[in-house]
Amino acid sequence: MSSSNTDKVPDVAPTEDNPAPPPAIDGQAVTGAQSAGVKAAVQRENDQSPLPANEYPSGMKLALLMTSIFVGMFLVSLDRLIVSTAIPEITNQFNSAGDIGWYGTSYLLTMCAFQLVFGKLYQVFSVKAVFLGSIFLFEAGSAICGAAPNSIAFILGRAIAGVGSGGITSGIIVIITYAVPLQKRPKYQGFFGAVFGVSSTVGPLIGGAFTSKVTWRWCFYINLPLGAVVFVFVLLLLHVPARPKEELPMKEKIQQLNIIGLLALFPGVVCLCLALQWGGTTDAWSAGRIIALLVLAFVLLVAFCVIQVWKPSQATVPPRIVMQRSVASGFLVASCLGAHMMLIIYYLPVWFQAIKGDTPLESGIHLLPMVIPLVVASIVTGQLVSRIGYYTPFCVFGVCLTAVGAGLFTTFDTDTPVGNWVGYQIIYGFGLGACTQAPNMAAQTVLPREDVAIGASLMFFGQTLFGSIFTTVGQNVLDNQLADRLAGIPGLTPDIIQGTGVTDLFKHVPAQYRAAALKGYNDSLRVVFVVGVILACLSIPASLAMEFRSVRSKGQPGGGNTDAVATAEKGKRAANGEAAAVGEKKDPAASS
Repeated sequence: MSSSNTDKVPDVAPTEDNPAPPPAIDGQAVTGAQSAGVKAAVQRENDQSPLPANEYPSGMKLALLMTSIFVGMFLVSLDRLIVSTAIPEITNQFNSAGDIGWYGTSYLLTMCAFQLVFGKLYQVFSVKAVFLGSIFLFEAGSAICGAAPNSIAFILGRAIAGVGSGGITSGIIVIITYAVPLQKRPKYQGFFGAVFGVSSTVGPLIGGAFTSKVTWRWCFYINLPLGAVVFVFVLLLLHVPARPKEELPMKEKIQQLNIIGLLALFPGVVCLCLALQWGGTTDAWSAGRIIALLVLAFVLLVAFCVIQVWKPSQATVPPRIVMQRSVASGFLVASCLGAHMMLIIYYLPVWFQAIKGDTPLESGIHLLPMVIPLVVASIVTGQLVSRIGYYTPFCVFGVCLTAVGAGLFTTFDTDTPVGNWVGYQIIYGFGLGACTQAPNMAAQTVLPREDVAIGASLMFFGQTLFGSIFTTVGQNVLDNQLADRLAGIPGLTPDIIQGTGVTDLFKHVPAQYRAAALKGYNDSLRVVFVVGVILACLSIPASLAMEFRSVRSKGQPGGGNTDAVATAEKGKRAANGEAAAVGEKKDPAASS
């Protein structure tokens, strides 16, 4: 056998059952510490190498698999807001007006708390098993909500569905890494962004239609047949090659989950979400309960971070991932995007209903000028990134455009013409579509495939958590502004302002003061939009900090860490007595 054959790196990563032979130097096998070093370098390269072309699904199999997981994403995103227009009818049936806050919070709370955990589960256990388990939890929670006999059962169902949704969102990115080569992923990520944007905005419309035409219970029953289709197609079509960590004994797998860290993360996120839910609404921010929750959240989340540094090999979010430049900046971009997107999507319909007199259905329809450009830009950007290779320029362009669009919303007045609010939404929506998938693409490009699950979970965690936080911040800003600006108007007491719906508020205003009340409400909403502008502007420096990396660079895997591959190559060449010149011959795109 020739030396060149002996030196060849196997296409499939070595396993315990099929170990790779050590490379040879001048026809002799390498032994001892030198062999161990070479094996480590070769193993690193194999762990990060793309699958052979024939391992990726294609044709109808790929189309069905992608369609099924996008349906799953649609259902998960839909469930965040579909309940908003159904809440009045649900509270009427259960006589549970005091539980309104829990109907949305219970879903987002468990989704946030378990988001990072699923990133680790996908790394240690079978991808297919974890994803199917997540679908099962989401379906079970939806069934409980649909059949709920009382408010407590409904809240429990929402919490269970939230756990499943956390696993589905992270799992979709992981599945894409095993179904599509890196250079082709951006176009599928574009469809992913389009699905997310559409479902986030049409949720209230669908919820209102079901509630008024059939029953609110169908807001949740609709998940059952569609979720079952997703379950079956993923079960039959998804193939993920065996990975080393899946072969670990169960005891070691559990140790990898970093239970101590989770004991700090779960209650920390719960305390933070509860404080934000209750602060300024059921309790004053200065109330002892709110202060205690915020202090506990701070202590527990700091403890979680310390544990990650203390035990990096078992960390839920390893420091080496968080400190990676593109991952850190991508997390900041995702957090800011999630925050201002939820703020705009939540409070723009309020402006339409309060200032323009729209019905809930009409206000949802009037969001289409934002939704359509979002979908178009997301798909077009995905196609362009696949062709060009670079996602960072589109991210920078997109966040700048969203900042402009969000800034234009602050110019709204009581007589803003249709052309203006349509045009402003087009600018904002197109910007969102151009940049919303960049953080996930960054994680897939710069991280080894085994770490993509954690990187993707981190992005979704930031997007979901900060979206929840700033929706609450927006509510507190609006309440405080309304209290200041409407206080002098006859007929409007603080209790009426705080406890009356958007459109019913003006029924308490004498006709001669209606214009002043409208102006006060409009100006209050403009301050809320200012918060969105600040968040959009903060995402600009974060996007500029992203590395200029290409998804088309050779050697990049399902997260193409080209430098790690080059290091492995150097190790092999050094072991063979060859000149290790890989560093000088790296792909220019990767070194940018």
